[in-house]
Parts: sequence; structure tokens; C-alpha cells
Amino acid sequence: MNDRQTILVVDDDPNIAQLARLYLEKEGYDVSVVTRGDEAVTFFQKNPPSLMLLDIMLPGMDGWQVCRAIRQISNIPIIMLSAKDETFDKVLGLELGADDYVTKPFEGKELVARVKAVLRRAAPGENEKDTLSFPGLTISLEKYEVHYQGKLLEMPPKELEVLYFLASHQNRVFTREQLLEQVWGFDFFGDSRTVDVHIKRLREKLQDSETLGWQIRTVWGVGYKFEVK
Repeated sequence: MNDRQTILVVDDDPNIAQLARLYLEKEGYDVSVVTRGDEAVTFFQKNPPSLMLLDIMLPGMDGWQVCRAIRQISNIPIIMLSAKDETFDKVLGLELGADDYVTKPFEGKELVARVKAVLRRAAPGENEKDTLSFPGLTISLEKYEVHYQGKLLEMPPKELEVLYFLASHQNRVFTREQLLEQVWGFDFFGDSRTVDVHIKRLREKLQDSETLGWQIRTVWGVGYKFEVK
């Protein structure tokens, strides 16, 4: 039985794909390469990898479309690859559910370090299969499900992870930068509005929660906290 982790590289640049394969196979990963976005989705459905390296500019479907399609069926780690180094692209990738963002050209060792870090964060730890419960609210990190007032909520992975992180540190305030580091797991420079977007969506789904004795509260000038009265 082969228990090695598998990486799917999605990039139509043969030099980039070959560089990624070379470094990752050297580290003991099994690597597959596809060059089209639509082929990436088909391949994923048949052979789900441990992690996907996903270029943005692709034929068939672009990286944004692929990321969105994968996030509808799986929570596997996705690292976006792009020649662009703009805050907008990073924010969009994060909002669609990407776990990290690497700018091309990249150093092979940096890519390997990013892959290892994202896979390490994705691996369930001893305390990460907990279920948090509050009046009217249940958050299961194991099942990636949130039930609110008896209903199962549709919630993208990063929204759930933001909620779980805040709820597991109730009444503690976190800055946007701290949330980016803890939930997305890497240093993020520039526009931190992606946190605000996720908080806004959570509040829309958890309306009237203050009547149950808890709420996601803004601490002006600082950040956010999951307040339990």
C-alpha cells in the first residue's frame, strides 16, 4: 500500500510544472501534472490528491473557476500559483477558499516549504476533531458542519474555520492579521479585508445570535471576538 502524499500540479507552463515535480518528488511526494483547468476538475474527481498546486491563467477553465468547483466538493488544500503579485488576486484566492498563494517565478525550496506547511496545518491533530456547542449552535470541525437553530448551514471551509477558531477562544479579541495567520496560516501583507468579508457572511448566517447569549462582535480599532455572555 502506498501511503505517500499526492500532489496535483495544474499549470500549462511545462518549465514550471517540471520544476515543481522535480522538487516535490525529491521530497517523497507522488506528483501528477495536468495542463488544463477542466482536466484538473475531471482528474480530481477520479483521483483526489492530498494537495493541489493551481495556476490562475489556464486554458479550459481558469484557476478561479477550478478553485470554486473543487471547493464545492472537497476541503483539500489548494495553493494558487500566479505570475501576478497583486493584493486583489491574493484576496480573491483566499475568499474562494485557497490556502496559500505563491508568486512565480518561485524558488523550489520555498515551494516545498509552503506545501509542507499547508499539509501540516491540514492534518488533523489530537484536539482538532472537537465539536463546539453553544445555545442553538454546533460546530463540527471533523465533519465540517455547522448547525444553527436546528438547520444545517451551507458554509465554505474558511468561514467555518474562522467561526471555529473564534468560538474556541471565546471572549478573546483577535486582530485581522492574527486571524489571517491562524486560519490561513501564512503572513499576509496588504489588504486584510478578506477577514471582514468572512465575518460579514458569518453574521448574515447567524442572525439574532445575541438573543441566544453569544455573538461575533467587532471590537473597534482592534478586531473581532466570539463573545459569550
